Amino acid sequence: RPTQLAPMAGENQTHVTEFMLLGFSYGQPFLFVLFLAIYLATLLGNSAILALVSLDPHLHSPMYFFLSHLSCLDICYSSVTVPKILANALRPQATISYRGCLAQMFFLMGCAGTECALLAVMAYDRYAAICQPLRYSHAMSRGVCVVAAASCWLWGMLDSAVHTLLASRLSFCGAARLQHIFCDVPPLLRAACSNTHPSEVALHAASVFVGLSPFLLVVISYLRILATVLGMPMATGWRKAFSTCSAHLLVVTLYFVTSNLNYNRPSSGYSPAADTLVSALYCIVTPMLNPLIYSLRNQEVWEALRKAMRGRGMAG
Repeated sequence: RPTQLAPMAGENQTHVTEFMLLGFSYGQPFLFVLFLAIYLATLLGNSAILALVSLDPHLHSPMYFFLSHLSCLDICYSSVTVPKILANALRPQATISYRGCLAQMFFLMGCAGTECALLAVMAYDRYAAICQPLRYSHAMSRGVCVVAAASCWLWGMLDSAVHTLLASRLSFCGAARLQHIFCDVPPLLRAACSNTHPSEVALHAASVFVGLSPFLLVVISYLRILATVLGMPMATGWRKAFSTCSAHLLVVTLYFVTSNLNYNRPSSGYSPAADTLVSALYCIVTPMLNPLIYSLRNQEVWEALRKAMRGRGMAG
């Protein structure tokens, strides 16, 4: 069972100063090159989105305002885990300090909660733009967008603070080993020898309120969008709605599927290799794919990129 009892008085309960990360058992040089390539692609793609949204006046709209926050979030996501993974890949034994582990988990969970909320806000933005176009400028004014984005970040960090506080109270017996390549709640709970029930309850509650609730808001928004689109002329309305919503739907599907696999595991759990793969897809690969999905699916982004390239060519 996942919940473990508090250690007996005679057990070897130690004060942990660092964790050994056992996810790197083979193929370190290959994994180093792979994760470095993914990280550089993530930085390049998301930085390009941030630059385009900032420089092109045609992208100064609520949809691209939230997209810039998503790109910033994806950069933070990768930067929380990948640099430490790269450093450990070059070492004989991968380790992370106890405080470093808690800090990594705090920012990782904070990014996770923020992205869930942000994707829900982006879905509402598409709903308001397509289903209530006459009220759109008022419903998604600059002030509303700033408050919504700030609330997403605050919501994610408050949720993360709860998980980190509970994790800091866990005890570990003997050598502290994590079957993972970075610190996250599930591997910490498996390694603990004290009562993990409060952390498990918090994780399940977060799955409902931080994960499932935003996902349901996304589903409701797109059901309303679908109902509105079905009443539009096929040649014009359908194409416009598809071009503005398809990228967001792909990002939402990819993110919520991988995050659900990461935090809502079967009772038997995954093998260590599968566990590492699921977590890597969730918080390392997905941030790299998001700007690619938005670029391929969005003509306005391509047009802004062409303008930027033409401007650079003229300047040269």
